[in-house]
Order: sequence, then C-alpha cells, then structure tokens
Amino acid sequence: MAGLMAQEGLPYGRRTHTYNSRLAQELGIWADTQPDGERIHDALFRAYFVDGRNIGLPGELAAVAASAGLNGAEAARALNTRAYSDAVDADWRRSAEAGVTGVPTFVAGGYGVVGAQPYEMLEKLVQQLGLAKRSDPGGPG
Repeated sequence: MAGLMAQEGLPYGRRTHTYNSRLAQELGIWADTQPDGERIHDALFRAYFVDGRNIGLPGELAAVAASAGLNGAEAARALNTRAYSDAVDADWRRSAEAGVTGVPTFVAGGYGVVGAQPYEMLEKLVQQLGLAKRSDPGGPG
C-alpha cells in the first residue's frame, strides 16, 4: 500500500494497527447530510492512513469531524445514538449483493475493479464500456 501511495504522490504514514471502520462509515453518512460534509472523507483518510488514529473510537471521530469544520458535538451525538447504523447496514447489503469484496471497488456497466488502482486501470474499465475519453477540461482539445 505504501508503494502505491508514494507512486500517486499521496501521503501515507507508518501504520501499526488496523481499526474497525464501522463507526467511521456511520460518520461519513452523517457528514453527507451536513453542509460541506464531503470534507469528512479526506479528513478520515488523513486520520487513518497518515496519522494512524483509531477511527473506531467515537471521541476520535468527533475530533476528526471538528477538524474538518463540522460540528463535533453533533457528530458525537450521531455516533452515540447510532443514528446511521441502518444506512450502513443497507450499504453493506447492496455491496454484498453486487459482489464487492474490498474497498475501494469501482463498478461500471457490470465490470468492476477492486482495490486502490492506478489511473490506467480505471481508464481501462471505462474503455471496456466503449466510452470515449473526454478531453482534459484544463487543457487543449
């Protein structure tokens, strides 16, 4: 994983533990209901993969939410009441039905790619669908 991250120029810390991400998934769904909630996803990535924080602890997750500019007290309340547990269960059921075995998984048109992948692999997935490559919106053409 460290090699893939370095190849893509992404930060990656020295992780010594793996933590249960169930509550982080619930936090992500809660955050998606908040203004600017998309910030939580980068903050969770950094907390887990760069800083090695335990994203299985509600207090740690509330702090991550606050660091992303979200209301930490509201995040803690959502986690402590498990308000988004059913939504995560539904996501897991849909994933199992679709045959997802790992994250990230990219699915398009009945084809899928599992795991962190280089751009070229995702481009190949799109080409399998017969879609034309879009021009770079910042470049010529």
